[in-house]
Amino acid sequence: MRCSGFLRFSIKLVAAASFLAAATVASTSATGNGDANTKTSRQVGGVSCDPQTFANVLPSSAKIEKIEYVSAGSTFGEPGTDLMYPIPPTNLPELCAVIIAVASSPVSVYRFGIFLPAEWNGRFLAVGNGGFGGGINWLDMGAGVRYGFAAVSTDTGHNSTTGETRWALNQPEMKADWGYRAIHGTVQLGKTLVATYYSKPIGHSYYSGCSTGGRQGLKEVQISPDSFDGVLVGAPAWYTNHLNTWVCKVATYNWPATDPKHIDWQTLPPIGAEIVRQCDNDDGVVDGIISLPEQCNINYDALRCSDATTANASDFSKSDNCLNDEQIGTLKHVYQGYALDATGEIVMPGLLPGSENQMYTLLNYSEASPYGIGYLRYFVLNDPLFQAANFNDSLLTLAEALDPGNSTADDYNLSTFRDRGGKILLYHGASDGLVPTTAGSLYYDRAVQATSGGNVTETRKFFRRLEVPGMQHCGFTAVGAPWAMGGASQAAALGNDTYSVPGFVDAQHDMLLALVDWVENGKPVDQVIATTWQTSTKPSSGVARQRPICAYPDTAKWDGKGNVDEAASWSCGSAASEPSQVPHSAASRAYMNPFSIVVDVFRMLAIWP
Repeated sequence: MRCSGFLRFSIKLVAAASFLAAATVASTSATGNGDANTKTSRQVGGVSCDPQTFANVLPSSAKIEKIEYVSAGSTFGEPGTDLMYPIPPTNLPELCAVIIAVASSPVSVYRFGIFLPAEWNGRFLAVGNGGFGGGINWLDMGAGVRYGFAAVSTDTGHNSTTGETRWALNQPEMKADWGYRAIHGTVQLGKTLVATYYSKPIGHSYYSGCSTGGRQGLKEVQISPDSFDGVLVGAPAWYTNHLNTWVCKVATYNWPATDPKHIDWQTLPPIGAEIVRQCDNDDGVVDGIISLPEQCNINYDALRCSDATTANASDFSKSDNCLNDEQIGTLKHVYQGYALDATGEIVMPGLLPGSENQMYTLLNYSEASPYGIGYLRYFVLNDPLFQAANFNDSLLTLAEALDPGNSTADDYNLSTFRDRGGKILLYHGASDGLVPTTAGSLYYDRAVQATSGGNVTETRKFFRRLEVPGMQHCGFTAVGAPWAMGGASQAAALGNDTYSVPGFVDAQHDMLLALVDWVENGKPVDQVIATTWQTSTKPSSGVARQRPICAYPDTAKWDGKGNVDEAASWSCGSAASEPSQVPHSAASRAYMNPFSIVVDVFRMLAIWP
């Protein structure tokens, strides 16, 4: 089957963006990026940015690949070689940049970068990655160092774009690096190097990551509870063996394109608009945002094509975008999630109503999403010839048994992390069309049971969850919803010289700063105010909307009189009742592994990290 014109255009744009990124930044980066073996010493805050500074603490398996003094206002990155993050941060504060290579086995190596700022706040920050991509996340490091953190990121042991999985073919050691080993080793050695450089212990250690980055954070907490004091987890792709397998099965719902059940990608936004029309007012406010998607009872009759005999037909049912019964069945499958063919048991839930604008990333590849078929081909089966048409549920059993790379982050008992004083903030966009929003609620629910015996109040003492109405995967919105709140990669979506939430760099508007306040000052995070602008990714266009995002189980309530676009008109309060299940959806359970070719395009253009 052939790609749609839209996806073919996206692929071409990726290639062009990669070339332009390398070309436009090469001259800038060349001015300062010295040879790894250069012994020239520069002072950063009175400390030598020199290999000798670290010589006595590097293990035999590690070596310095590059070390460079970066003056204030300069840039640093790997624009010519980093396939995942080719756009480097600019206008950096004065710092020492280091790249370390570590042999993780006789046949595998991972790399990581460190930014050591001259004006250090005494804190350590590790940032995560995205999808199956391999590359040091220089943009999120750049955002982190602007706060004053010493920031680190790993390439996860390979170099690739987010949906590329061929590197994993018959490579169990590389799979392990991606699954958990590279981030763990980076944190452990990175902390040693930071403490050595500043000749003082680290005050507090933090983590921030979204999607695969969210999975990495949860996995590190599970295998090494003392790695971090505070963990910011966004849209976690934690249920790897179930979720990525489901992503391949999704292809069987919508293909071939000639089948009556097929939904074209261009039809999804109109479907989304109709569902917003149906469920916008569930929270009592008509603002174009589905704030309670778990309570959205979709009227499928309003989506079904009408004829002259249909009574009270909706405008959508009379439009060219209306759906036949087979297409409605496809849509129900996506909301429902992974149902076993033999028993109908739901083993992984699907997307929530409101996610339709991003649903193309699951439904509309020419064969199957690379996050599904690539996972099965190169991680589970080691068979590049496997086709989605041959999918059956035995592959889930195999994926569970193998768990390639030990990547699934399904340890729910966090009592050790809790008992040493650790704090977790988990956030998820309610309109996520890549990693179902229910992924976060599923993990949270299981953690509540395993760690606190089902007592949410006890769990909230160290672990809180925020669901962001109208926000898509890790950030952005298709409905004008407030979305920017200091989450992983959000600053990079606003520019490569940005951090936090421009104009609102405080713990009331920035989740990372709120987490720091919770960890260090004992102030629990009851809410964080999200922001969007007149042009949603352009802060200079002026604030369009702000709204508090409440920690579960509280939800935002309008005061009934104030401007709905102002945060002061809203407050967090307990829901009147528990959200009901979404019809045809196991809503409140699970996810997929992220991103799409289109997101690759945005990443290359520095529109998305």
